Amino acid sequence: MAELMPVLLVLAVGAVLLLGYPVALSLGGTALLFALLGEWLGYFDHAFIEALPNRVYGVMTNETLIAVPLFVFMGVMLERSRVAENLLETMALLFGPVRGGLGISVTVVGMLLAASTGIVGATVVTMGLLSLPTMLKRQYDPSVAAGTICASGTLGQIIPPSIVLVLLGDVLSAAYQQAQLEMGIFSPDTVSVGDLFVGALIPGLLLVAGYISYMVGVAVFRPAAVPAIPAEERPQHDSRFWLRVVQVLLPPLALIVAVLGSILYGVATPTEAASVGAVGALLLAASHRQLNWKTLQGVVRQTTIVTSMVFLIFIGAAIFSLVFRGFGGDEMVTDFLGNLPGGTVAAVALVMLVMFLLGFILDFIEITFVVVPIVGPVLLAMGLDPVWLGVMIAINLQTSFLTPPFGFALFYLRGVAPREVRTAQIYKGVAPFILIQLLMLAALALFPALATWLPGAIYR
Repeated sequence: MAELMPVLLVLAVGAVLLLGYPVALSLGGTALLFALLGEWLGYFDHAFIEALPNRVYGVMTNETLIAVPLFVFMGVMLERSRVAENLLETMALLFGPVRGGLGISVTVVGMLLAASTGIVGATVVTMGLLSLPTMLKRQYDPSVAAGTICASGTLGQIIPPSIVLVLLGDVLSAAYQQAQLEMGIFSPDTVSVGDLFVGALIPGLLLVAGYISYMVGVAVFRPAAVPAIPAEERPQHDSRFWLRVVQVLLPPLALIVAVLGSILYGVATPTEAASVGAVGALLLAASHRQLNWKTLQGVVRQTTIVTSMVFLIFIGAAIFSLVFRGFGGDEMVTDFLGNLPGGTVAAVALVMLVMFLLGFILDFIEITFVVVPIVGPVLLAMGLDPVWLGVMIAINLQTSFLTPPFGFALFYLRGVAPREVRTAQIYKGVAPFILIQLLMLAALALFPALATWLPGAIYR
């Protein structure tokens, strides 16, 4: 019976989640009930629960996690400062004269918003509200339009600075140290959030290139699906127009360069760079005349809600992992993955498949805090590079959030899309982008240097 307790705990958490209870309370509450039951049956040592205050104190004193509320603040402030609206309007006018130009502009703006906000839901909703009606009005195929918006919105998962990468970096850092200690390395190397940011740059930009290439392909082979803006509606590309392009593009680009550049050149840590981003977002809002007391109140309130949710999930996940470990669940996972036929390749493939399926029902925060601490040390002890593993997990979850019928990005767009856009059309539209994501995962698996070369070159 004792060896079944970890499995029963996981199944019980899944059942409670399916009943609709909040994730953090489901994780923590179910784990505590199992701890009481296990102690009563003599299968569980309450000393594991006594370690919880130290875990919570470690979260409170973790400087890396201070970046979370700062990046959330930056994203919410930019969402409400009309940056996205101005970018979409200007990029549409810039690329509009060519077939597929609106789709390309949506992809470029999605990349810029991803690098500026890192919040997937906000990006998909914002772009769905602003660009989908315009694309449909210009006779774009609804499937192509919906797929482009969903895929571009999920770039916030992988293009730094991303909240996903901040949380993954912190969890993987602990998992990497644990793996090295278990291997007998008592002066362990470290992996930082900055390493993960740099490692995600090339794969993220390759995804953007893949999206744009697909749009060009549609323009060549299905020109009626992505028409150009009629000549009579195009603005004259004179000096005034180019001045407008510079004025709209320069502020968000400057913010991205300030945040990422300070990390890449070692001027600031990710946490310090996040504060630069938060101040930059305030200045951008002020430049768009959107900064007032009411806006600031709303942004701070939303930042507090999101940050509280993140840390409450962290505490619930900490309770779950302690109880899971107390029942010997980590040893069970280690034995199972270590004895799989196919070795490391099979173990990575299985973990990625499980995370992909969990992405249908859990957000990246729960997966990062619950699954990665369990499987991370096992995989890293097999000799995997932590930066490569982190980027693989981020792209895998990005793909999961795009995949019908449960992908979160699809629900976000469905909530703001006009009624004439059918759900089946949204599903059809994301299929080519899912293929691009899978090809990127395969390329990373075959060529790990796509994620590991740049951090080594910069931080060597």
